[in-house]
Amino acid sequence: MNDPRWLIGCVAVLLAGVTAAAQSPKALNLKDAEAIAVKNHPKVRAALLTALAANQVTAETRSAYYPDVFGSVTGAGAHGNNDRISAGGITNSVIYERLATGFTVLETLTDFGRTSNLTASARLRAEAQQDTVDATRQQVLLQVDVDYFAALRAEAVLKVAEQTVAARQAVVDQVTALFQSKLKSGLDVSFANVNLSEAKLLLIGAQNDVRGAFADLSQALGNNTRETFALADEPLPPALPDKPDDLILEALRQRPDLLTLRLEHQAALRFAAAEKDLSLPTVSAVGAAGHLLTHDNRLPDDYAAAAINLNVPVFNGRLFSARKNEARLRAEAVAQNVRDSENLISRDVAVQWLNANTAFQRLAVTKDLLNEAKQALDLAQARYDLGLGAIVELSQAQLNETSAEIASARALYEYQGQRSVLAYQTGALR
Repeated sequence: MNDPRWLIGCVAVLLAGVTAAAQSPKALNLKDAEAIAVKNHPKVRAALLTALAANQVTAETRSAYYPDVFGSVTGAGAHGNNDRISAGGITNSVIYERLATGFTVLETLTDFGRTSNLTASARLRAEAQQDTVDATRQQVLLQVDVDYFAALRAEAVLKVAEQTVAARQAVVDQVTALFQSKLKSGLDVSFANVNLSEAKLLLIGAQNDVRGAFADLSQALGNNTRETFALADEPLPPALPDKPDDLILEALRQRPDLLTLRLEHQAALRFAAAEKDLSLPTVSAVGAAGHLLTHDNRLPDDYAAAAINLNVPVFNGRLFSARKNEARLRAEAVAQNVRDSENLISRDVAVQWLNANTAFQRLAVTKDLLNEAKQALDLAQARYDLGLGAIVELSQAQLNETSAEIASARALYEYQGQRSVLAYQTGALR
């Protein structure tokens, strides 16, 4: 127990354990990944800020309902007692030297619905922007799901590659031993080494794919550095419906990008109504009151006045007519965009349902393929061990088994990725 090497060994073991714990990847499941992305991704934050800004536009437009009140301090000096403005104006205004304070109130009594329509249009655009936030959130969630299953697929392929290298290394060792015992030829050793080299190339590619997949996943989570995670497998989603019809109706009812377009159409209609109201009169009131700080015998010390103005548009070069027609045509264009979006969504959902259904069918086929390939490999290995089979037969069986393993792994995660895309297409990705 007095040997210092024992103490050094214990310290080394503890340090190795601490280092391994520090370097172990963080556990992550799909729901946690989605929550992290929604919280951190800059696209979601940008959409939220834009929605808040759109709400301020509504408040800006609604401000026309309230009076404008402003205070003034005015000082004036004249060159002489009888100075008047003689040029630059229609009327001649007497200039009195003075210093006064006061306030003015301006209030639009009615514009016969224009402000109401403008406010409704701004409110609808703000609601549309909130749906844009939901659409952005679903886009981010879709990218997270796709990259999450891509990372799982890359890890599964890497595991297959590692097992393939180990299995083919065992065959190389076996064939080399048989060759050294003069029971097999050098050709068998060469074939075995070629197969091993191919497996190592597969392993190198799989390792690179895993690193790239985690880089994509980190970016989808809103990180600017690559992280490695211990990903958890997700259960298979429920079975697909027999037809995509209900999914199409669901998408037309709840897709946030389509809801955005519909609200923009309503906003465009209200704006067109507001532009039409430009040709109506406007009734406004103005009031002013104040006090002179310096006394002037020609002016009273206090003043107050009020007036009501009725402005009736008569002629402005067809400006209001052109604005009304422009707004109406733009509203009709948005309506056509809504129709086009509905058609595209119906097509996309139907196509994605086919893709998901095809991916689901691949699950059973690749599972059967893998079972047959494993059985064929076992038979080929047994025949080779008994001296009844050639190395070419064994090599082909190994290749088939590796391909079947990779196809099975890819089919599983591609199906789950396709189901996430289908959920996005129907607006159900939350």
